[in-house]
Amino acid sequence: MNRLLAFVLVLFLAPFTAGAQPQLQPSLNQPQAFPSLWHIQGEQGEVYLLGSIHVLPPNLRWRTQPISRGLGRSDVYVFEVPQDQSAVIELNSLIQAKGFLPEGQTLRGLLHPASLPDYDAAFKASGLSPAQVERQRPWLAGLQMMFAQITSLKFAPDSGVDAVLMAEAEKKQKQTRYLETIAEQFALLAPDDPVLEMEEFESSLKDLRDVGAELQPMVKAWASGDQAKLDKLINGDLDEFPDARKLLLDDRNRRWVPKIEAMLKEKHVFFVTVGAGHLTGPLGLPALLRKDGYQVVGP
Repeated sequence: MNRLLAFVLVLFLAPFTAGAQPQLQPSLNQPQAFPSLWHIQGEQGEVYLLGSIHVLPPNLRWRTQPISRGLGRSDVYVFEVPQDQSAVIELNSLIQAKGFLPEGQTLRGLLHPASLPDYDAAFKASGLSPAQVERQRPWLAGLQMMFAQITSLKFAPDSGVDAVLMAEAEKKQKQTRYLETIAEQFALLAPDDPVLEMEEFESSLKDLRDVGAELQPMVKAWASGDQAKLDKLINGDLDEFPDARKLLLDDRNRRWVPKIEAMLKEKHVFFVTVGAGHLTGPLGLPALLRKDGYQVVGP
């Protein structure tokens, strides 16, 4: 799994930086998914933990009986970052400030000659024209190319777990909280080191020729509640990019654990939805909470 595709599992902002996607109508044939759910009882409060895939096909039902029960009992919904109108305005402002190349530069012109065949193949697979991304920085161009393919597979952010539950929270007037700010998560999308950014983009081009081949096994593992498989697909492949894994997963998990532990001391029931990659393996949130002495009920 390349660093760009990791965003689908661990960063909620990634789909929205790639532009609005068309809304897709659910089909009558809706397969049932059984994603894993964890529950922690604290001193006064309770926390449910659900891992999200931020883009899903619209015909996948994932609201199992345990998930529905947890949602029904929860009075506070918790997400990675807000996605209200002010958040969208802030995000668009950051993209305009940090998403484009300096005047006179083009993305193709910055590529090493050896990467050009993969670049052209990735463009062909995406269905985009070079003119649509030539002025964009590599991180943004890569996301555009990736989500163009994801959309062609009939996956969409509107069907992602976070988006569905955010809409539900608003409709039911649930209290909402967030683990990060827009600026904090955006900093993970747009690296400050242009050399590293280009290296990561060029290394991802081979995978961008067939995004579905990597995304679909992850969705299948998540939908079946196969945490071992999901851990292997996410963490195993990210071992090739230790710096990216540290930034995207490990550091953030360590920052989130104290926030979740503080929730467990409040008289509320919290339903926490974060990228599925944050809940797998020995450095995932459930494992870290168990290490701190909490009884975490789940897979």
